[in-house]
Amino acid sequence: MFPSVALLALSYIAIAYGQQAGTLTAESHPKLSIQQCTGKNQCQTQQHSVVLDSNWRWLHSTSGSNNCYTGNTWDTSLCPDPVTCSKNCALDGADYTGTYGITTSGNQLSLKFVTHGPYSTNIGSRVYLMDTSDQKYQIFNLKNQEFTFDVDMSKLPCGLNGALYFVEMDADGGVSRFPNNKAGAKYGTGYCDTQCPHDIKFINGEANILGWAPSASDPNAGTGQYGTCCNEMDIWEANSMGAAVTPHVCSVQGQTRCSGNDCGDGDNRYGGICDKDGCDFNSWRMGDQTFLGPGKTVNTNSKFTVVTQFLTNNNQTSGQLSEIRRLYVQNGQVIANSKTNIPGMAAYDSITDAFCNAQKTAFGDTNSFEKLGGLQQMGASFDKGMVLVMSIWDDHEAQMLWLDSDYPLDKDPSQPGVSRGPCATTSGKPTDVESQSPDATVVFSNIKYGPIGSTY
Repeated sequence: MFPSVALLALSYIAIAYGQQAGTLTAESHPKLSIQQCTGKNQCQTQQHSVVLDSNWRWLHSTSGSNNCYTGNTWDTSLCPDPVTCSKNCALDGADYTGTYGITTSGNQLSLKFVTHGPYSTNIGSRVYLMDTSDQKYQIFNLKNQEFTFDVDMSKLPCGLNGALYFVEMDADGGVSRFPNNKAGAKYGTGYCDTQCPHDIKFINGEANILGWAPSASDPNAGTGQYGTCCNEMDIWEANSMGAAVTPHVCSVQGQTRCSGNDCGDGDNRYGGICDKDGCDFNSWRMGDQTFLGPGKTVNTNSKFTVVTQFLTNNNQTSGQLSEIRRLYVQNGQVIANSKTNIPGMAAYDSITDAFCNAQKTAFGDTNSFEKLGGLQQMGASFDKGMVLVMSIWDDHEAQMLWLDSDYPLDKDPSQPGVSRGPCATTSGKPTDVESQSPDATVVFSNIKYGPIGSTY
């Protein structure tokens, strides 16, 4: 994720978040099947489920239904300090379809952008894949493996992001490390990513109320003193007009709470513990404007298959991650990834440390990816294990221009690396996309993982 992501939360008149487990609404995770493969045409179906992130949930007092958080401010009587707040406030179960626009059927997950529920209007969502026990998040170790899924994003316009990615969250949502967290993975706790987001209401089992500042543009969000950081592998950040695959790394292992300079906020973007830019392969940005989009080689008007391979230097799971390869399948045809067409760069079609260094040089970008460990660090994160995230969101920070338009806006679009997609620089404003494209939807399906060459 490129900007300091502020995912829009549920627009309840009174919405809140927390760390105890509530009992007013039963929590029932929507079922989702995936396949684990051992070889070509040798795949076993596994019954999993998805869970909604805790940041979207209603949070109320443990003794009743009084909200702990209203609009974008905390209730100071229930939340006088971070620890008391985590003890006084309970997350509740979710009406996945009626409130959040999240539906599953077999191996298919559908995420709708705007959902008008009986008491609320919900914007976007973020879910995590649970393991087969439905007690913890599924942990993926993908070195010398490939990960494949189908996606239909024909109904995702400029300014939206239907994302599928991995982050280094705790499998139990942080319960074992942080005893104030009683809700855990069952209620979607413990999120982190390389943007070190400050809008997460509870971090390390404590309410993020210190220095809380309500958002100027989002009536339901704000930011606290702390951020929550971890390694992130963005398999897919996309809408119908463009897509990017981007590894991001941090100097720390596992979910880590940050404060001050470590968070890399604002002008200190490259001084924090995480690489916020990442090393992205976006076909349009890399010089091929005919490859992915409506009616293009990979035609986003219809469903297609995305295959991502994580190759190691010895072709074994014990090796160092050395290359991330991408290919597509559509209408029975395997489509090789596009090649870079940028002055001063060789014709790369995959992500290697050499590609990343050449791209950063050609575009004049800061190479924090290399500084913080590059692909070797990304591989170390897969050794530890990562959690699968799927989401739909709009961008209050940068209108998603970093994905589908010209960005940054103070640079000449003719300079290499500035043009990232065909969308207008005026596109992507949350008020516009929420009012004009409320039915926007991303559909992920047919998730498979296994040895190289086994999933497609």
